[in-house]
Amino acid sequence: MTTAADIVRHDAGLPVDDLRLDHVEFYVEDLERASAHWISHYAFTPVGTAQGPGHRSLALRHGRTLLILTQGIDDNHPATAYAHQHGDGVARIALRTADAAAAYEHAVAHGADPVAPPTRHPGPGTRATATVSGFGDVVHTLVERDDGDDLPPGFEPLAPGDTERPADGPDLLEIDHFAVCLAVGELADTVAHYRQALGFREIFEERIAVGAQAMLSKVVQSRSGDITFTLIQPDPEAEPGQIDDFLKNHGGSGVQHVAFSSADAAATVRVLAGRGVEFLTAPATYYELLGHRVALRHHDLDTLRTLNLLVDEDHAGQLFQIFTRSTHPRRTLFFEVIERLGAKTFGSSNIRALYEAVELEMYRRNGPGR
Repeated sequence: MTTAADIVRHDAGLPVDDLRLDHVEFYVEDLERASAHWISHYAFTPVGTAQGPGHRSLALRHGRTLLILTQGIDDNHPATAYAHQHGDGVARIALRTADAAAAYEHAVAHGADPVAPPTRHPGPGTRATATVSGFGDVVHTLVERDDGDDLPPGFEPLAPGDTERPADGPDLLEIDHFAVCLAVGELADTVAHYRQALGFREIFEERIAVGAQAMLSKVVQSRSGDITFTLIQPDPEAEPGQIDDFLKNHGGSGVQHVAFSSADAAATVRVLAGRGVEFLTAPATYYELLGHRVALRHHDLDTLRTLNLLVDEDHAGQLFQIFTRSTHPRRTLFFEVIERLGAKTFGSSNIRALYEAVELEMYRRNGPGR
């Protein structure tokens, strides 16, 4: 959704126009356990380590995605309080920019809360960082770095022999989007925050109703197109649902899932399943109804049914997606594999389609009126 103000601001060449995803940091309760999961199940490769006042960290890479796992080892580090309140979860989404100080000054001048002022770093690699507020207690570190360097300040790279990607790993290309659950009343303010402070555009909005439950969703995306947030809040006029459950169990707003893109979702799901990743299943009736909704352009119906892949389409093309079964103790965090054949949206029709499929299954089992 582009406005005249967006066009003027874009033409002005703002210091936040070039923002791209740099890395994602998870705060975790147990670094060894969390890293073992990412390495064994998703074939991420350790590429660097860091230890500083109150914390230990490990950097992991797969495709274009750099993950930082950080465990607080004393009560003064924010990772300790975060893990106590939320359990493991996304705490920092770092944004790469050509000028961290200028991007920070713009963001703060347009409503972002300052978290850490611009800091210059000596030596090669990262030249400067600064941190501003995001949503909930998730923050954004603005990272200015040399080309070819991708580890945050303070990290020591691991030896090349320790960083080889497994040959049998899944093909996870990059992060497609983050899905963010927000408390009632936060959606409009969060959209305004990203538009004004960080130059994002609002590109999509909808209300998704599933029976008596409903959610409101707006999608914001960086000017570069590299960072996308699907922002979701419960519809206060509907009955409580899964977003309310997330907010209660997570302890406030936060990242519900991270979607990884794939060039071949079927092949990726087979590999991940072989490595122990469990996925949500779709009722058989979903695939019975599928032919009435979509004319498949890739993958046959038997493959989709066998792997529980979902399909959606919009004006630009089709997408194939599947969600992992959450292994989080609070069931608040999970992941998605998504393959896009031109589609620009996020598969919301699948929510309705799954609901209709479950209804049909219940009708067959119980008869009408149940």
